[in-house]
Amino acid sequence: MQFGIFSVGDVTTDPTTGKTPTEHERIKSYVTIAKKAEEVGLDVYALGQHHNPPFVTSSPTTTLAYIGAQTKNIILSTATTLITTTDPVRIAEDYGMLQHHLDGRMDLTLGRGNTGPVYPWFGKDIREGVGLAIENYALLHKLWREDRVNWAGKYRTPLNGFTATPRPLDGVAPFVWHGSIRTPEIAEQAAYYGDGFFHNNIFWNKEHTGQMIDLYRERFEYYGHGTAEQAIVGLGGQAFMRKNSQDAVREFRPYFDHAPVYGGGPSLEDFTAQTPLTVGSPQQVIEKTLSFREYAGDYQRQLFLMDHAGLPLKTVLEQLDLLSEEVVPVLRKEFAKNRPAAVPNAPTHESLRARHERGEDPVPGGTRNQA
Repeated sequence: MQFGIFSVGDVTTDPTTGKTPTEHERIKSYVTIAKKAEEVGLDVYALGQHHNPPFVTSSPTTTLAYIGAQTKNIILSTATTLITTTDPVRIAEDYGMLQHHLDGRMDLTLGRGNTGPVYPWFGKDIREGVGLAIENYALLHKLWREDRVNWAGKYRTPLNGFTATPRPLDGVAPFVWHGSIRTPEIAEQAAYYGDGFFHNNIFWNKEHTGQMIDLYRERFEYYGHGTAEQAIVGLGGQAFMRKNSQDAVREFRPYFDHAPVYGGGPSLEDFTAQTPLTVGSPQQVIEKTLSFREYAGDYQRQLFLMDHAGLPLKTVLEQLDLLSEEVVPVLRKEFAKNRPAAVPNAPTHESLRARHERGEDPVPGGTRNQA
């Protein structure tokens, strides 16, 4: 199982000091945090894509390539790549280039994002969001698997004999997670292609998250890609820790109360009771995270959001120390217990290349499409 962190890249004033980092400081912090994540032994660092303040993550491939040049082992990913408003040809070539630079040490999470105004900025209609996600990925999937693509669809100009360059490393496309919080069509899409499904359940109760994952697992099996328990699932989560739980609550409360993503809503106590957010001791984070398996099953990737709401960089790095020293080792051990042998590990470039060499690449629609 893979453990890591993700960032939405917000530039937020620290409510305890009144200091707001500059865009330059925030962008540089991604690099420091990602390098620290590798140093302490985490598996994944993921960066979102936004095109509006207060976020500064408009070009994740540029940042991930820069991070990749300064790391050796950690998998670099996105959270999220906007499949609706980024042209699939651009995605195919940008992430294809990133795959080569990182020697395959990357994957990406596709999603629609959560910012409505971004659609007209890129010439798209938000009312077509689901349709764009479905059609654009159908084209992206072909661009990575066919050397010459002929294409005609609803949302972009046709392609005739087009070749996306560079071609995927070792003939193996980057692994794709389809990220969605509330859209069944995206869970269906992930299952149809035999790809991964990432539910960033930071705002939702376990009942909703469980329903979305169950749908994906059922449809993954329906399309003949394997049993439901063999489907590839990832989860998000939020945590803030101190050795003493009271200290954690006292320190994090002003950040929670003023955060642009949830400030002014439910209280910290209500939010931690109703969602995966954990504010407390490392043991409390362990217990809450282990409970995810009750509704998600045996899954492959767990990412935590930690550098948000104006938390200073020093505090974020301290959180990574706690996560790596006291939380992740226990989670690795406990999640491995009673894990069925049939449940696959998280995909890597090496495992995908081996599968490709065996001729076992998933076919869209699986056995249903072959019948």
